Amino acid sequence: MVLLDFTDHIRSILGDQFLGLYLYGSLALGEFDPHTSDIDFIVVTDVDISDDSFNALREMHAQFDSSDSPWSGKIEAAYIPQEALNHTTSTSTVYPQVEKGTALLRAPLEIGWAFQRHTLREHGVIVSGRDLRTTIKPVDPADMRQAVAVIAKGWLEQSCHDSSWREWAHISSNQAFVVLSLCRFLYTLETGRVTSKHAAARWAQKNLNASWNELIERSLAGQHGSQETPEDDFRSMLTLLGTTVTRSQQ
Repeated sequence: MVLLDFTDHIRSILGDQFLGLYLYGSLALGEFDPHTSDIDFIVVTDVDISDDSFNALREMHAQFDSSDSPWSGKIEAAYIPQEALNHTTSTSTVYPQVEKGTALLRAPLEIGWAFQRHTLREHGVIVSGRDLRTTIKPVDPADMRQAVAVIAKGWLEQSCHDSSWREWAHISSNQAFVVLSLCRFLYTLETGRVTSKHAAARWAQKNLNASWNELIERSLAGQHGSQETPEDDFRSMLTLLGTTVTRSQQ
């Protein structure tokens, strides 16, 4: 019902510029948890939206986030013109986007845009619009592997030079995010595909050195915790990060 309401409101604002609304993230990868997951969707438009449409969409999202819906503050969305769906990497061009609990703003596509393109094409759920496989070209695994290299290297540099990142990564939910993301990165490096965090974690436990298994298991259990993690786990996470960076450069 929430998604149908969003579709109706967005269509009323964008008119003929609206081409479709598609789910990605956990909803598309079969790992949606109604208690903890966010709703991720992309709206495909005919052209870049006008300032008037942007302001109307911003107000729509703000009203929803202030409502009593159980999904308020849990929407992540982007409004992307059709021609940008085949951009292979992030660019300086900005598009309307909203992250959970924030107002709609214009921002560049994420570094991991190749992952989102692949998920949309291969696993995306159509709420409204035509099949995106007719629009999005198959994603080159090299683009996803390049994204892994850039993201992992950035995290490694932060772990060495950014004390606020190290403090952030000591919190169990954040450390779990990093560890499970690294499992997904290693899966992508090996297979050229994208999978869910849980599936990647199980793949890693079967295919990586068994010394990582307990850290991965604790990460699966700690995805929503707020406590500080043991220093040994933090150091193990950094070792796994270094391993990922090394593999991404091979």
